Amino acid sequence: MDKISVLIADDHAVVREGLHKLLDEQEDMEVVGEATNGMQAVKKVRAIRPNVALLDIAMPELNGLEAVTLIREAAPETQVVLLSMHIKDAYVYQALNSGALGYVLKASPTSDVLEAIRAAKRGEHFLSSKINSKLISTFLRNRDEKQPAVSGYNLLSEREQQVFRLLVEGKSNAEIAEILCISSKTVDKHRANTMRKLDIHNMVEMVKYAIKIGIIGPELWEDVS
Repeated sequence: MDKISVLIADDHAVVREGLHKLLDEQEDMEVVGEATNGMQAVKKVRAIRPNVALLDIAMPELNGLEAVTLIREAAPETQVVLLSMHIKDAYVYQALNSGALGYVLKASPTSDVLEAIRAAKRGEHFLSSKINSKLISTFLRNRDEKQPAVSGYNLLSEREQQVFRLLVEGKSNAEIAEILCISSKTVDKHRANTMRKLDIHNMVEMVKYAIKIGIIGPELWEDVS
């Protein structure tokens, strides 16, 4: 039987060790790598190409939500499961919209982590039981239907959205250029286009806008800043 290869990413050593031990005890799973921050997780996924990446949502360098998008771009065959303390619908919906198949609350039983990994390997969604199950059906319906844009954010290109999210996480132009493998000049262009389309004139307005539409929340902002 082929085992499910899993990469674990969390900035707390004790959490990584606990997850590693849990997965090693499963006959159908094997840990093939670990990462201590979001950027390292993206780089290791690109190199290892695991079946599943198990990511903490709040990590330094690059948070789990943004890492999902980059991982799905770099290794479409790798599915992503996010671990989070946050139960807010906005975070869950953003995770699903970014391409994650699983969203597991850290307060959930360990069986949820295992079930989420197995579901992700099958290409199926999994949410912790405390999360509103209607979110998945709503997400799938909105994904499959052509919906009119509900805010200026929807009018941004995919790359502009990536630059926007990294900016509100506090990344510099140089850091964004390295993360997205583009030039600083291109980042400047996307930043200017984004601010023009959203009618935003500074970073304070940008962060307030991101919180308003649920791209980030005050708690997540504190975690990743």
